[in-house]
Amino acid sequence: MHSIAEIQQALTEQNLDGWLLYDFRGLNILARRVVSFRDDIHLTRRWFYFIPRTGEPRKLVHRIESGALDSLPGSDKMIYLTWQKLEESVGSLVAGSKRIAMEYVPRNANPYASRVDGGTIELVKSFGVEIVSSGDLIQQFEATWDDEQWQMHLDAAVHTRSAFDVAFHFIGEMVKKVGSVRESAVQKRIMEHFDSTGLITDAPPIVAVGPHSGDPHYSPTLETDTPIRLGDFVLVDLWAKLDQPRSVYSDLTRTAFVGKEVPEKHAKVFAIVAAGRDAAIARVRDAFAKKEPLQGWQVDRACRDVIEKAGYGEYFVHRTGHSIGQETHGNGANMDDLETHEQRRVMPRTCFSVEPGIYLPEFGIRSETNVYIGADGSVHVTGGELQTAIHLIG
Repeated sequence: MHSIAEIQQALTEQNLDGWLLYDFRGLNILARRVVSFRDDIHLTRRWFYFIPRTGEPRKLVHRIESGALDSLPGSDKMIYLTWQKLEESVGSLVAGSKRIAMEYVPRNANPYASRVDGGTIELVKSFGVEIVSSGDLIQQFEATWDDEQWQMHLDAAVHTRSAFDVAFHFIGEMVKKVGSVRESAVQKRIMEHFDSTGLITDAPPIVAVGPHSGDPHYSPTLETDTPIRLGDFVLVDLWAKLDQPRSVYSDLTRTAFVGKEVPEKHAKVFAIVAAGRDAAIARVRDAFAKKEPLQGWQVDRACRDVIEKAGYGEYFVHRTGHSIGQETHGNGANMDDLETHEQRRVMPRTCFSVEPGIYLPEFGIRSETNVYIGADGSVHVTGGELQTAIHLIG
């Protein structure tokens, strides 16, 4: 867990009287991460941990799990048994506070940051406090990386990048030898590469041929698994991290064509997607060079404007990028002005994807890279050189 002094400094900067962390049976993974609970710590009763702007943190736990928060700073602990005592004690936790943070966003406008149920919010508000979103606090104390995690990301990125070489070579060899190779076989080959390089992943990669690439979340099944042949377009989206504690993901997407020349329409759409990708990266670089605040929606808008101007806006059906952390989709700011109006800041020591896509009935193109903001505000694009044209296989 970060030091209480660091958290209290952040509360002072954000003009907050405190931060109320709450969880019930793992529903609020963000709170669990902030207090550094291991994934295997299993609690069955509600707990609250209040960090005031000044003074010692205060705890509220159930009698049968009275030691649940003993490892955390603060000696002021209340124990409840009945629901009446629970509600009374929540009031005592926030007594004297006017404005506190919780994992909550009004109208659930950002479900990634809104993890506390409405009833608990109602209970806390009944004691006369204003609740604001802890979104940027979560970023600072859960979504930021230390130097070791940054290095683990770079190490993972070496092998996720080389996975495309392995996959495209495998496709080429199989097409030459037997005329085709199934999507699932390419998936399997990538997973073998991950295993041999010490990487793990939460799901197999996306390998999508032709019209399947027009589905952003396609995954081959027994019914849909399709052979890749000469003249086919292929999209590969893969993500993995080192098989080590606290490791973080690298998440990349590239495209290829099996043949001697990329079809004109494919090349045109790729160029538009790449221009949107590059505009998003440029927006990030410009903001940090000028030391200007930057919110996630602004990065999405820079990218989306390019694709909309080119006439393909209706085919760009997801946000520009997502936070990256110990999960593929992390808990920091997303680059999003489509599904949400992401107002969390793009912060130093956070990482996110930039992955615009255009999805047509006959094919879809996505180009994905990762962007990390250094502690000094430097902007790093990881995963090797950006793809500037559809890769030719054969």
